Amino acid sequence: MVVTLALPWQQVLALDARYNVYRTPNNSQFRTQYIRRRSQLLREAAKTVDPTFRKKYLKIRSQLLAHRYGQISEASSLRSASVRGSVLHLDRTESTMEEKVEVQTYQFPSDVVPTNQADASRAMAGGKSVGENYAFVGMHHIFDEHIGCPATSIKFANDEKNLLAYSSMDGTISICQLVPKPTVLVTLKGHSDGVTDFSWSLSNDLIVSVSLDATLRLWQSQSGSCIRAITSSVVNMKECAIHCCLFQPINNNMIVLGNSSGQIAVVNISTGKTRKGTNGKLSGAVLSMSFDSSGKVLWAGDDQGIIYSFSFDLSTGQLRKGHQMVIHAGRPLTSIQARAWISREARDPSVLVNIAADVLCLYRVVDDRGLLQFKKSFPIKHSQHLIRSMFCPLMSFRQGACVVTGSEDMSVCFFDIESSSKICVNRLQGHSAVVLAVSFNHNESMLASCDTEGMVIIWKREE
Repeated sequence: MVVTLALPWQQVLALDARYNVYRTPNNSQFRTQYIRRRSQLLREAAKTVDPTFRKKYLKIRSQLLAHRYGQISEASSLRSASVRGSVLHLDRTESTMEEKVEVQTYQFPSDVVPTNQADASRAMAGGKSVGENYAFVGMHHIFDEHIGCPATSIKFANDEKNLLAYSSMDGTISICQLVPKPTVLVTLKGHSDGVTDFSWSLSNDLIVSVSLDATLRLWQSQSGSCIRAITSSVVNMKECAIHCCLFQPINNNMIVLGNSSGQIAVVNISTGKTRKGTNGKLSGAVLSMSFDSSGKVLWAGDDQGIIYSFSFDLSTGQLRKGHQMVIHAGRPLTSIQARAWISREARDPSVLVNIAADVLCLYRVVDDRGLLQFKKSFPIKHSQHLIRSMFCPLMSFRQGACVVTGSEDMSVCFFDIESSSKICVNRLQGHSAVVLAVSFNHNESMLASCDTEGMVIIWKREE
């Protein structure tokens, strides 16, 4: 029997998380400890308590909490979470426009094999559905070292099951291990303002980070020492907030970063400098970037709703502009993720884009310069924050493929990008603030999520 988060005990936890805002408004540490203990007790009780009784308990508890604190909706709980502390907002805060995503029609490549022909692979999977495959048994651990400051990004190390890092608006990055005991191994300190993004090198020995303080820093992940600090002026950029950074996937000696003035720079980490022709320019603040698997195409999204593609020269680091695509005019594009394969049966190069217009969109890559064709959209709560998503890392042995994203309704959402019926296959509830970022480890046994209150939850997947 698959234990999913739709079970009554998880609904109780979600209810408690929603009201958690009002219990001790001035004691965020107590709120975190309360949710952690409730998760532990409910998980233990779920093994012995009759599910029918649990449903009755959920109804009675809902009535008691409403009587104690008053009726609240997800929207009112969300507003309270936003008022409590420092929240990372985008520059553009106008009301959500009703216009739809602007798309163009292109000829779809003829060599793609559809996943619905994958009978042999589905047989190997033992008949499990996508929804059953992404069932979770509960919370493995909660990291709360930076409660009160938004945790802006979270990422597992490459090909690692138990090593991850997350950044905070308090200017630090925490590197953590999950086994044998969840522990913060080292904290990277040096930025004078909030860390907006970071990236692991392929070998996981280095971390690059960028900040609102207009600097880039290179760290040794084991010792926590800062190897190099580079100011914006050194790499021919304006002194302003830097929102995103990436290691070049083929040549880790190069780093790409984008700032709020719309500038993109390619930095050689050995010299700490840029070369002529290695800078790009967007019309708005650069909020998100992603390379394709070959490292030859770079996509960058800005706060004006436009994605730019660039051809990347692997030897020199020079950028050559490819396409300029209006995704959603005037709405920030807060996350871009690229993937060459959707499943084992279909090489279908795709790009996943979070748009601050209550939508997550999937695009096909239709030429070698990064031209995108609209494929599908998924509704999420997202209008203000820098929310990030990702493709689930394992290529499926069954029909369907999943993506996971944060959301402003305080949940973690899973979408089947191949399904035409039940699109949302799971929703994890346990955060009491906006979920900003998510990350799977390489074998999908653990999922990490972080929120605007600084809480990091490690979710354990059903075996």
